[in-house]
Amino acid sequence: QVQLVESGGGSAEAGGSLRLSCAASGYIGNIYCMGWFRQAPGKEREKVASIYTGGGRSYIAVADSVKGRFTTSQDNFKNTLYLQMTSLRPEDTAMYYCAAGANCYPTSFKYWGQGTQVTVSS
Repeated sequence: QVQLVESGGGSAEAGGSLRLSCAASGYIGNIYCMGWFRQAPGKEREKVASIYTGGGRSYIAVADSVKGRFTTSQDNFKNTLYLQMTSLRPEDTAMYYCAAGANCYPTSFKYWGQGTQVTVSS
């Protein structure tokens, strides 16, 4: 079992920055992909970014909607995932979730955090 706990959400003005963290605990030996999702009220859940680490390499994917503004990184032990958000826009307002799984296919994220709210004001 893997537990994920997000932190770092809050409020920011448009153009500002926030950094989210996701601490993973438990047995992470079978976890090769960690990612960030978000969901705004009345909208579908969106995959924001992910990191796949395997074979000695890391592969990072970032959604077009946040490319150039958001970056994701992971500590060397793969137990903390970060999402650095810059140039925030009101449309970035959403609940942000950390997720983990064996790979980065949307249906493969088996473990989820409780979410952290990000609110961006204009």
